[in-house]
Amino acid sequence: MINVGAESRPSPTKALSPPPTAEKALSFISRGWREVRDSAGADLKLMRARANTFKDLATSIDRELENFLGTASGKSKAVTPSELEFVRRLQPKLTELRRAYASPEKVLERWTPRARISIDLSSIRDAFVSEVEEGRGRVRRRVWTVKKGEEEERGWGEDWEPIRKLKTGWRELERRRNSSEIFEGFRNSEFVDKVKLSLKSLYREPQDSKEVPPLDVPELLAYFVKQSGPFFDQIGVKRDICDKIVEALCSRKKDQRMGRSMSSGALATSETENINDELDMRIASVLQSTGHHYDGNFWIDSAKHDPTDKRRHVAIVTTASLPWMTGTAVNPLFRAAYLANSAKQNVTLLVPWLCKSDQELVYPNKLTFSSPEEQEAYIRDWLEERIGFKADFKISFYPGKFHKERRSIIPAGDTSQFISSKDADIAILEEPEHLNWYHHGKRWTDKFNHVVGVVHTNYLEYIKREKNGAIQAFMVKHINNWVARAYCDKILRLSGATQDLPRSVICNVHGVNPKFLKVGEKMAADKELGQQSFSKGAYFLGKMVWAKGYRELIDLLATHKNDLADFKLDVYGNGEDSLEVQSTAKKLELNLNFLKGRDHADDSLHGYKVFINPSVSDVLCTATAEALAMGKFVICADHPSNEFFRAFPNCLTYKTSEDFVMRVKEAMASDPVPLTPEQRYNLSWEAATQRFMAFSDLDKVLGSNSEDSMEGNKRNRTIKKSISMPNLTQTVDGALAFAHHCLTGNEVLRLCTGALPGTREYDQQHCRDLHLPRAQVQNPIYGCFVRVAEESIKVKS
Repeated sequence: MINVGAESRPSPTKALSPPPTAEKALSFISRGWREVRDSAGADLKLMRARANTFKDLATSIDRELENFLGTASGKSKAVTPSELEFVRRLQPKLTELRRAYASPEKVLERWTPRARISIDLSSIRDAFVSEVEEGRGRVRRRVWTVKKGEEEERGWGEDWEPIRKLKTGWRELERRRNSSEIFEGFRNSEFVDKVKLSLKSLYREPQDSKEVPPLDVPELLAYFVKQSGPFFDQIGVKRDICDKIVEALCSRKKDQRMGRSMSSGALATSETENINDELDMRIASVLQSTGHHYDGNFWIDSAKHDPTDKRRHVAIVTTASLPWMTGTAVNPLFRAAYLANSAKQNVTLLVPWLCKSDQELVYPNKLTFSSPEEQEAYIRDWLEERIGFKADFKISFYPGKFHKERRSIIPAGDTSQFISSKDADIAILEEPEHLNWYHHGKRWTDKFNHVVGVVHTNYLEYIKREKNGAIQAFMVKHINNWVARAYCDKILRLSGATQDLPRSVICNVHGVNPKFLKVGEKMAADKELGQQSFSKGAYFLGKMVWAKGYRELIDLLATHKNDLADFKLDVYGNGEDSLEVQSTAKKLELNLNFLKGRDHADDSLHGYKVFINPSVSDVLCTATAEALAMGKFVICADHPSNEFFRAFPNCLTYKTSEDFVMRVKEAMASDPVPLTPEQRYNLSWEAATQRFMAFSDLDKVLGSNSEDSMEGNKRNRTIKKSISMPNLTQTVDGALAFAHHCLTGNEVLRLCTGALPGTREYDQQHCRDLHLPRAQVQNPIYGCFVRVAEESIKVKS
């Protein structure tokens, strides 16, 4: 008999009564033991049946043995003596085996202590409960005993392994009386953790999806208004209005987004960040959380230049070249020199090449060049003389034709093809609207990674002065908007006097020739030594055309002829309207002295104290900046084109003609204030280059390939891919570029809009001068229109 709890039972007063939960557990265990007992009984019946079978087999064997023994006793003659000896030895063993297995009960008795098992459940309950001896402070464990026959064997001093685990679980159940603790333990169990991991493997939640809330209705409306900018711009709605709508829609969520972004390390890190950029980053973060990736657009060619080395490539494309002393010839040249001087990127300056017949019309003093190499040598000599160092950049040429009526150079053919694909990294388009009016070639933003446009000229102001100027200005305004949006990623406007173009910012990115700063330093040193710095009065310098401020100058002097009776002004300039300007001044009896045009750095101009510039058609007058650099007074109109110069104390602005008179008298009666080192630096090309890098985003683009930024680029790669989503702006821009390409391919439309005949492709003369492949033969139908247009031009001239 198996008896659990061999010791004498404790009295009821000393026994620990189990809690109600223990009674439930014991009832469950009792039912389990009953099932085990029933199963054990069935097994014992089966064992008895098998024992009876074995008994019958033993009886059969016994009979066979008797026959065998009878044979061994000598009844059979065939048995040998050795066999008889073997049988005699085997007989006692067989007799003992027959006696041992004669009864099935004896067989079962050897397998189990008893055929019937009885279990005392009360002993099991008492075995689960530990008894604490009072005063001794130790726990006494019960020891299981097993009775086998009349012999009693004690256990090994510790509980049987299953019983030990049950007792440990029971003690834990006693400790956790509260049901919430039980379920809490179940939630924290290893089994639950494994289930969670299995579910997560089936569904992987998007990264940071819990940290990025979905877009709400105001944000969706704001993004729709922002993406509808091209449509609003074309119908005349100002961009400021759209920005205010977007800001109003996003203002309610701004504080919450910024707080969430700061806590989660998102993209927005400053409350002063531009609202449009913040909205873009918000959209990008939501798209990133959904796992969105977008590789391109229907209109976009994703095959762009991938810089393999650490040096990047910058191509500067301009519409004029030396020796034509115009802003689009001089300023891009200085920009190329100072960008190349940083030694961080390779720079190529692309300038137009004119045939000799056009050179005679454009370049001063009938200066011409027989080859591009000769003109390149002239350009480099002129530049090195003024900057004082040898600039390491490449100069290339593209075919161009001079338009007499517009007094500008029109590119011939596809200008972008003159930049090789391996160098097509960053493009700077000086006068992007001018370069792309008739551009029929590859889209700049498809070939280059980043395209920056720099607006030099206020074309609308010039066109308004012509016949039917209002209608022409309306057309040109929308064409400029069209080509700027289609071909540029970022546009820099030198001042607020220019047309408000898409993706544009206002910043003066031009500097002055270092020679002018040296003149200013010399004048300041002479003044400190007590020497006379300026020995002359006032002057005006500029190309002699009415639009360059000559109309305003004559009107001011004619209106206040009596107030400025003793005032004399020297005028330097050459131009198409020189005869008319001089005759008008003579007719009005104005005190003007007209002289031939010359370089502003000429020594004869250093002694003047006052520079007068009444022009309101300039975007940013280079001559004004040069006069300030030389330490002179500058009298100019209170106009957006002069906004940058107001910070200098020697810049005197006026709003009315009476103010003009007061400013002239003030300047003539006093001496200019010497420039501070900070003011001189702001006028330099070093500062202009820094401003250009910052406002055109070139510092970010050029720095994206550096070793320090590789890790940051890797982190932001998903954001950039998410923000590269199909949107209305990209679709409109791509459609505008495609439509412009189709229209500029039609020679009839080109001629109707004022293009020169044959500018869709470069001609044979350009092929010979620039060593280009033979020009493509145009359609004969277009050739007829070309010949008619050429004949009409000859008749007009």
